[in-house]
Amino acid sequence: MTARRPTSLSAALSPATLLAVGGLWIAGLFGGCQSNEPVSYQTPPQAAALPNAPAAYPDPIGVPASNGAPAFGALTGTTGAVEAPQPTPISLNGTPAPGAAPSAPGVPKVTAKAAILVDGFGRVLFERNADARLPAASTQKLLVGLLVAERGGLSTPVTIAEPDTWAEPTIMGIKPGEVYTRDQLLHAVLIRSCNDIARALGRDHSGSEAAFVASMNAKARQLGMMNSYFTNSNGLPSPPGQYSTARDLAELGMAALRNPAVREICAKRSYSFRMANGSTRTLTNTNQVLHHFPYCTGLKTGTTNAAGKCLVSSATANGRTVVAVMLGSSSPAVWQESEALLKYGLGM
Repeated sequence: MTARRPTSLSAALSPATLLAVGGLWIAGLFGGCQSNEPVSYQTPPQAAALPNAPAAYPDPIGVPASNGAPAFGALTGTTGAVEAPQPTPISLNGTPAPGAAPSAPGVPKVTAKAAILVDGFGRVLFERNADARLPAASTQKLLVGLLVAERGGLSTPVTIAEPDTWAEPTIMGIKPGEVYTRDQLLHAVLIRSCNDIARALGRDHSGSEAAFVASMNAKARQLGMMNSYFTNSNGLPSPPGQYSTARDLAELGMAALRNPAVREICAKRSYSFRMANGSTRTLTNTNQVLHHFPYCTGLKTGTTNAAGKCLVSSATANGRTVVAVMLGSSSPAVWQESEALLKYGLGM
């Protein structure tokens, strides 16, 4: 694990783009641009001071609290557990032993297999094994969301097909013939990470799961994610062989923040999903940092047995925006250490 002076995250810098959303501006400058303005956007006024004590994050996601209430991340009526076979082993390229101490004063302790912290300028503020190829689990659904949002037409109806339901274990339970809008499905995949919803969105976007995976890989290359390869839309390790890196997912995280629709959805703590039969299901955002840290603005969780706990998180305060990526972590360390990185990047 190393703490570094700020360096450029991406060698090739693209022109800066300013996006106006509801009068709020965000500078699209990650992965390189020729502007000195950082990626940032305004957030509502927050408390002047935050407690010094670490947040009491629940462990694990989806297990009910002692009072019987659902834990953060639980989808009403489900356990929220994710079980998956082990993928093809991937080399960690010399990962230090877990639990290594920070190399510089003030740098948070990180025990994840790989991690990175970047700011809105695209500068790397912290990294650990940031180029190690690892399974990314459902964090790759940020790429799904980005492709769908960029296509537009979010009010367009989507009729569920039989192949869309060939997914488990975290599913919404949609059925063939049911009709939902793209916007509904986009909320479900980004907030609750439903695997059947990811397949439905992929088929709607590209005609089939296989064609959508090709679109994902093409978009990844366009974003500069040169150490990533995807075999499905949902992040489960079947078909095997998919991987990404903390550095690549930081690129994806900043791209997600530059998209108004994705950014808005990922910041929601919950969403009421109306099923085709008229019933509603409350989807609670699986990102527990979003529930605990008031400056957190997203982005996406991921969990499988193979990948461990993964998280792409973002935060904004005082005109600064940072993105932290954790791969191969455990619960509750993934939440606590991600929050610590975000605070470090924001100077808190």
